[in-house]
Amino acid sequence: MSNPPREKRLLDIAVAENLEQLRSMRESEQSRLSAKISFSPVHAVVDALNHLHDALIARTIKLAEIEMARLGHGAPPVPYAYLLFGSGGRSEQTMCSDQDSGLVYANPADEEQATRYRHYYLRLAEIIVQSLVALGYPPCEGNVIASNAEWCLPISEWESKIDRWFTEPNWENVRYLLIAADVRPIAGHVALADQLKDRFFNDMLGNPIIAQRMLENTLRHKVLLGFFGQLLREPYGDDAGSLDIKYGAYIPMVNAFRLLALRSGIRETSTLGRIAALRHSGLLTIGEAETASQAFSFFLRLRLIATIAGEDGQMIGTGKISRARLTKELMLPLKKALKAGKFYQRKVEREMKGRFGGR
Repeated sequence: MSNPPREKRLLDIAVAENLEQLRSMRESEQSRLSAKISFSPVHAVVDALNHLHDALIARTIKLAEIEMARLGHGAPPVPYAYLLFGSGGRSEQTMCSDQDSGLVYANPADEEQATRYRHYYLRLAEIIVQSLVALGYPPCEGNVIASNAEWCLPISEWESKIDRWFTEPNWENVRYLLIAADVRPIAGHVALADQLKDRFFNDMLGNPIIAQRMLENTLRHKVLLGFFGQLLREPYGDDAGSLDIKYGAYIPMVNAFRLLALRSGIRETSTLGRIAALRHSGLLTIGEAETASQAFSFFLRLRLIATIAGEDGQMIGTGKISRARLTKELMLPLKKALKAGKFYQRKVEREMKGRFGGR
């Protein structure tokens, strides 16, 4: 459905001339969307917010290319794609998501080109990352970011890296594979990202050892609902009595449906998209898919609520719902959604062990 006001705002972003304009547009739009969280359908807010982030990042990349030319480095020497991982790859960013990114470019023909391309794209990535920091996107704490040489590679080296992650299934490599499963190109040559996904899925579906390791990682974060249906709140410190909605509700469902999708060769990256694809494939019943979508949508809304304003006015994600916000009106739908999350954690465990074995 056409949305002329939003289309106009996104067009304004696409022609912004500098980072100051982009930051002002981000703050203005997020303020507008924040005011709609309590009464608008969560899908509409999340969709608008992620279109905003995509537009801001895409324009930042284009401005970085212009800056590279101004600095005397010229235009990109070969096709490349800028990649998003994490919530960006899943189109589930909040008001305060950080940067999880990578960059892939076409293969060089010789050592001279290899050196030149590596220097160019690392410098481009550095400018993009720092520009996004200026817009209010902090870098990934785990250093999964395009300005890290390990995440800025030609396609052949990316393919070798993916193969190595599958060949050596230690905890860190399995974590990287799960990160890579959420990859989404935000700008550039989409075919390069598709080639990465081809390599990933060709390896994934025939590797039962990796599947077992992925299951162990997936089940690491438990839904915060006790055996008797009680909320498992934060017990100590300044957050005592609060609920960790990010790691105790949202992440467990992200992990469960990611793994169910990977098990079935589904390439969709958003969680709601994965749920829909699993239903379409007959791997979830209509009722299961509806229950899962409702629970996950509820967690998306809570994720948007779980933010505070920092001293500079920038939104900061706490990931936690405070004791004061855990009202009686919230408790019933919250426990219902958490119960659904727990059900799907058990489901993915049964499904994966049924197909690939394991304890």
